[in-house]
Amino acid sequence: MNFIKAKIDFLDWLQFMKNKSPKTIEQYNRHLLKFEDYLIDIWLKDIELKDFDIKIINDFRIFLHKNSKKSISIKTANAYMITLRSFFKYLEKQDIQSFSPTKIDLIKNEERKVEFLTNEELDRLVNSIWDENIKDLRDLAIIKTIYSTWLRVSETISLNINDIDFTQKQFTIRWKWRKLRIVFIGEDAIIQIKKYLNKRNDNFKPLFIRHNYDIKNIDILYDEKVRLTRNWLSDMVGKRWIEAKITKKISAHTLRHSFATTLLWAWADLRSIQELLWHSNISTTQIYTHITNPKLKEIHNNIIK
Repeated sequence: MNFIKAKIDFLDWLQFMKNKSPKTIEQYNRHLLKFEDYLIDIWLKDIELKDFDIKIINDFRIFLHKNSKKSISIKTANAYMITLRSFFKYLEKQDIQSFSPTKIDLIKNEERKVEFLTNEELDRLVNSIWDENIKDLRDLAIIKTIYSTWLRVSETISLNINDIDFTQKQFTIRWKWRKLRIVFIGEDAIIQIKKYLNKRNDNFKPLFIRHNYDIKNIDILYDEKVRLTRNWLSDMVGKRWIEAKITKKISAHTLRHSFATTLLWAWADLRSIQELLWHSNISTTQIYTHITNPKLKEIHNNIIK
């Protein structure tokens, strides 16, 4: 069997046997297509699976760096290797003779640095938005929602008005393709969302929408046409932090980090934070613990003389 036939079977297996999400399958397919381009480039398009060796895999790493429009990070390069690992593990499970996935090593990455906003910086960001027009009301509602719920950008823009239970201060979202999770939202965010919704005079379902449409065309617009995009939300947060004169560069994900940091400074236990952030592995949550070191030192110094 050659690589191209095995790739198709692997993607079908992911979809129909493992029930992976479309987004996951799309990423695997994109990585394997790049690997296929590499095989074509070195005249090995029809290589048999049993003929793969470590040199082909390592040369693919070099191919990635040389044939990318911009410099790729260690994290991105490792993501391709993880996909190849999964592919060759699949072949093992199917008793197909091929390359051993255990031979594919990942490059050690630098320790991840978590950027977050202090309480003073968060207040400055919020207070820099004048809250005068519907766009200000919307942007402030988005920032407060992300901060108080830890939601990712894609989850935030996917919210609909009827998703939120304002009485219980919570809503349910679909997470990682199949799982439904309860999300709690803060009172401050609830108040801001209500201010924003009271200003709207449309019947669109999305919680947050663009407001640059022509009112004359409102009858022919549909929900997804006015829903915000990932790029828009990222650009909006970038614009707002510049206006707030915050020196550190922040993103929408920084607000999520700030949420976790606030919980740690309030002495929430790591397991609870893991659940709130939906981290499947506690080691992912532990990247935040170094942030509390100054506070731990202060407490130690106050107790131990």
